[in-house]
Amino acid sequence: MGRGDKRSKRGKIWRGSHGNTRPKAKKKQTTTTTTATTATAGN
Repeated sequence: MGRGDKRSKRGKIWRGSHGNTRPKAKKKQTTTTTTATTATAGN
């Protein structure tokens, strides 16, 4: 259990992999279309 263990969180950080122990952070979706339409409507 340590850096070489691919099942532990520390091992996944060391290897740079993801899984159940270390899930990837999901990117937040930004809504750029609503801000663009309101900016053009005001002009």
